[in-house]
Amino acid sequence: MQAGVSLADADGLGRNGLCPDWLRPDWPAPAQVHALCSTRAGGVSTGAFASMNLGAHVGDAPQAVAINRQRLQSALQHTTPGARPVFLNQVHGASVLELACGVSDGACADAAVTSCAGLACTIMVADCLPVLITDRQGRAVAAAHAGWRGLAGGVLESVLESFKALALMNRVLDATQIRANGVLAAADLLVWLGPCIGPQAFEVGAEVREAFCAVNAQAAAHFSPQAGGKYLADLPALARQRLAALGVGQVYGNDGSDAWCTVTQTSRFFSHRRDGGPGGGTGRMAACIWLG
Repeated sequence: MQAGVSLADADGLGRNGLCPDWLRPDWPAPAQVHALCSTRAGGVSTGAFASMNLGAHVGDAPQAVAINRQRLQSALQHTTPGARPVFLNQVHGASVLELACGVSDGACADAAVTSCAGLACTIMVADCLPVLITDRQGRAVAAAHAGWRGLAGGVLESVLESFKALALMNRVLDATQIRANGVLAAADLLVWLGPCIGPQAFEVGAEVREAFCAVNAQAAAHFSPQAGGKYLADLPALARQRLAALGVGQVYGNDGSDAWCTVTQTSRFFSHRRDGGPGGGTGRMAACIWLG
């Protein structure tokens, strides 16, 4: 992962338009595909929300959230004039929203897909896994919110099908890219996994393990038994397993190591498991992907 090296300016952004601490996917995406994942750094929120909280539903001061969101938009516009993030109302489901001109924030969905330049598919997280997707030609982009419920419920399967359907509907694929069955091959896709709760911190009950194993018995390999009938779950490994089953082999980013763990990296990432409560209790980061 690449976080940048420039010094932050007064508005929290570096000379390249980004906060130096934010993540930029290290993957072979085409030049017209842009992506980032914010961290705690670069904003104006204080206390438990310090400093780059982008969640308007967690109890932070609305004015601070508005400034933080404007800073995120400014970072997008540094590479793509007029670009903006589109925020969803995420419910840990598998619904996918297609972003088109004029789309507004707040739609109920846990994934977004678009082929429109300047509209950033945006996922907010504070332990759940953000998944960014494009194809090798960079003709469309997508983002998915993959907590354990969404992942077990098929959010990756849903967003990949929507991605393929959008690509074909808008004729963004050359004839040579369309396989005999009329869909975009999974081998053409690139996927980046962002930071999430790590495998040494994600303790779950037996029902979570059963939800995954009911779909694929091999998912059991990514659950480590603990005392009291609990398990430690490896969320990024479960996502990689799901993607592999779909034929997606080009997966980058989160490998389950401590550097990616939102719980243990206290100063860098927000974590609902570590700091949250019924009212939200902690901030939210955003993973964005857009065409420029």
